[in-house]
This record gives sequence, C-alpha cells and structure tokens, in this order.
Amino acid sequence: MPLPLLRSLIWLDYRLAVLFAVALPLVLLFWALSRREQALVRLLTLYWQVASLLGITVLLMVDARPVAYITSALANLFILIALWFWSDLNEELADLPPYRPLPLTVRCWRWAMTVLCVVGLVLTAPALGCAGAGVAGEVCQLWLEAPQQFHDRLAVVLSFLFGGSWTATISAFLGYLGLAAYGVGLIQFLVVRLPKQGRLAGGF
Repeated sequence: MPLPLLRSLIWLDYRLAVLFAVALPLVLLFWALSRREQALVRLLTLYWQVASLLGITVLLMVDARPVAYITSALANLFILIALWFWSDLNEELADLPPYRPLPLTVRCWRWAMTVLCVVGLVLTAPALGCAGAGVAGEVCQLWLEAPQQFHDRLAVVLSFLFGGSWTATISAFLGYLGLAAYGVGLIQFLVVRLPKQGRLAGGF
C-alpha cells in the first residue's frame, strides 16, 4: 500500500477511535446509568475495562516504545471479544426492545466498533514487525504521529494549568505501569475466573 494512503487511513482510524472508542461509549455509559439499564451498564463497563489498553498504547507510542505496536493489535482483538463473547449479556441485550433509543444506539455502536476493530487489526498487521525491528521504519513512524501530536498539545495544556513538565519519558513510565496492571488483571481473569465461569465470567 502506498505510504500516503496508509498515512491517511491511520489518521482516519485514530479520528474514528476518538469518536467510537472514547466519546460515544462514555456518553452511552452515563446514559445507561441514568436509565438503570443494568445489561447495558455491564456491557459498557466491560468494554472500558478492556479498552483501557488503547490508552496504554497511546502512552507507550508517545515515547516510541516497540511494545506499543503489539498492544495496539491486542486492544482491537480484546475489544472484539469483550463486545460479543458474553452469552448472558447477548441474551439480555436481545431481550431489550429493539427500537428504544438507548438499546438501538448501543446496538449500532457495537457494530460500528466491530467494524472499526477489524479494520484496525488489518491496518496494524504491517506494523507488527516494528515491535521487533525497532521504530525507525517509515511505516512504524506513521503510527507515532497522532500520539506524539496529542502529547505535545497535552504538554502545553498541563504546563499552562499546573506549570509541570509532561515528557515522553513520563508518558512511557505511566504506560508501562498501566500495562503491568492490565496484565495482572488479564492473567487473574484467564487463570481464575474464566475456567470457573466461562462465558458468564464478565470482565477483569
């Protein structure tokens, strides 16, 4: 694929992720809480548990850490699983009135996120080699542009508000801390909860 086209697709992926992976599910979570729709609250809570890996990936990409390319692909994969794996949630969602605004919006968001994650997996596949070969290649650098621009703007805001210094090293440190916590939760889920409860296990 030509690099200019790949760059455009990567930036589009990031922009869609801001909308569908961050903004919309946050609105849906508060909406579901206000309506006390427990099935939807549980689905969205599980989503946020899993999707936190996206935030960790951004923190690591700010400092061009090679492991970020792996966590990016895993985040898309884990979100797909979180959206569709739980049999009890699927049954509860199927029982909700299909044309009520909240359930309908959640269903549309669920399918939109599914498509976005599949596209994300396809786009990240060529960059997985960056995890082992370093991040100097042109394809590798394309994935770093958006996180590093976000970091630069965040650093300006934090410096203005608090007078502190937000550096790429601090971002990577927080990313590794988050990754360690995420890994502990995932291992605990896979070793303890999933064997006992299966598709009723919920999140980690």
